[in-house]
Amino acid sequence: MNKDRYIAFLRNEGLDAEIIRQADIVCAHQFDLLGSGMTDLGANLPWHVDFKSGYRWEPRYYKKIRTVDLFSRADVKVPWELSRFQHAFTLGKAYWLTGNEKYALEFQAQAEDWLRENPPAMSVNWTCAMDVAIRAVNWISAVYFFRDSPLLDNAFWNRLNASLYLHGQFIMNNLENTDEHTGNHYMSNLAGLIGLGLYFGEFVVTAPGKCRSGPKEWLDFGVREMEKEMFVQVHEDGASYEASTSYHRLVAELLLVSAIWCARNGIFFSARFMKRLEEMHDFMLSVMKPDGRTPMFGDADDGRYLITARYGSWERCDFRFLLAAAGEFFGREDFRQAGRSMCEDALWLTGPPSMVQLLDARNTDPAAFPHGGFYVMRNHKAYCLIRCGELSFHGHGAHSHNDQLSFELQVEGQDVIVDPGTYVYSADFHQRNLFRSTGMHSTIKVGRHEQNDFGEHELFLMREQTFAKCDAFTGEYFSGSHFGYTEKCGVIHRRDFYLRSGELEVVDRLELSGQESAAAVDYTACFVLPPGTLAVSMGGTWELQCGAVRLELILQGADEAGLQEAWVSPRYGVRESSLKLCVRGSGQGLRALFRWT
Repeated sequence: MNKDRYIAFLRNEGLDAEIIRQADIVCAHQFDLLGSGMTDLGANLPWHVDFKSGYRWEPRYYKKIRTVDLFSRADVKVPWELSRFQHAFTLGKAYWLTGNEKYALEFQAQAEDWLRENPPAMSVNWTCAMDVAIRAVNWISAVYFFRDSPLLDNAFWNRLNASLYLHGQFIMNNLENTDEHTGNHYMSNLAGLIGLGLYFGEFVVTAPGKCRSGPKEWLDFGVREMEKEMFVQVHEDGASYEASTSYHRLVAELLLVSAIWCARNGIFFSARFMKRLEEMHDFMLSVMKPDGRTPMFGDADDGRYLITARYGSWERCDFRFLLAAAGEFFGREDFRQAGRSMCEDALWLTGPPSMVQLLDARNTDPAAFPHGGFYVMRNHKAYCLIRCGELSFHGHGAHSHNDQLSFELQVEGQDVIVDPGTYVYSADFHQRNLFRSTGMHSTIKVGRHEQNDFGEHELFLMREQTFAKCDAFTGEYFSGSHFGYTEKCGVIHRRDFYLRSGELEVVDRLELSGQESAAAVDYTACFVLPPGTLAVSMGGTWELQCGAVRLELILQGADEAGLQEAWVSPRYGVRESSLKLCVRGSGQGLRALFRWT
């Protein structure tokens, strides 16, 4: 690695000052994690504490620690997130840029403190092998930045490497592949084993007694299982089977980084694997909105593998950093073009990026992902993403929301209809259930029924009842249906979308199962508006002011319509006040026509 070349790139791109600023914030022990807001964590980092609620997990054997209590406000993700050490990469970059040993000493102090406070298998930070794997790889990244520091002696490196070795053994002994389905947790385990296997190479610890796994086994197992898991967890259309755009991003990052590192070390996945990985990035390119952001359908928890750039400010709904690196890895100009503003991410994963021609490459192509359950309609002014497909994990519903036939609409780069996001998991199960409920999404709710029923305390289970399907898609027309109400009240919900120049028409039909049309059915249709939207009723028409974009919404078939307070969550732990337009009716359906100039 040519250190001087990397430093020159950062300075030429004007990235150095912000990197140093973020590193200084880390040195001051100020963190904004999972919606905490910038918080001063004090001289000694609280490795065992959810500093948002103040709850502390006592150090003890990891299998005896209760990580989740639904009746407390504690969120175990907070100490896990801090202990991932994803801030170490930023400390390393600042060290390279400045040569200031304070960044090396800060990493050493944090790592030494963590090692003292978290003996192997004896704290909350050993209860999830996914987080063990992510921490290991972030420590490894720090090694390459700080290994030449004259102030970090061999005794420190020996202690860190000994812990890294134990991390690898721990992951192998605690693989997260025993549940009904594997997912991003198991993929993280495999990525960590690959990273550790490459790092240690032929080195192996021999000890009397029981033979334990070593780096070669970790690497071989990780590569072999990742090859297999690609085709378990990623549909043939390139979409993750977790039915969440955010977890698609995380899994794609785990796979892409692992493939890059393996290729650099002469280890190659199959051509079929590489094609599917490329298709994962095609999916991200296709569902990306004109402003570069991606709708956050399904669950989202801010999960990342390596945060190589913008540690304190990366946008949770902006996936272009992966497209930048994938563009270099696959030699795809369209990926490079989409990710050209994220050149630093490509730098650290694939080396200094190629020059990108600055062209107006606005995507106006429709796209269908029938296995993943997403459909994109576009023209030169409008973008519409429709959710219609299988729940996550083949109907298990762990990371799914009741969002069938819901949609996002953007006009001239301005959000008009949005998905509400996730907000939180176990720290507040009431809010968890609210944000995944039917009434929070831009779709139809019949009576008091949910599209898919879920248990109040079963936060990651929602068995498939909708069995949604696309009935027709041409790019300008989409028709879909779901059967979530069929067993509950005998109703099938069908929804048609027509995208034309200057308008989007949404037509809902509520049919009795087995018949062409239903008798009177009480329903509520919701349209979730982005924060800051102004909405005024003009009889049967609503005028919407979304930023600089003005629209009118014409409703036909409604008994009444009104605004209600709503929440939109742009990232885990954060929610913003907004509005939703709720349309109530008792007929056979509804017609909503969005018009803009």
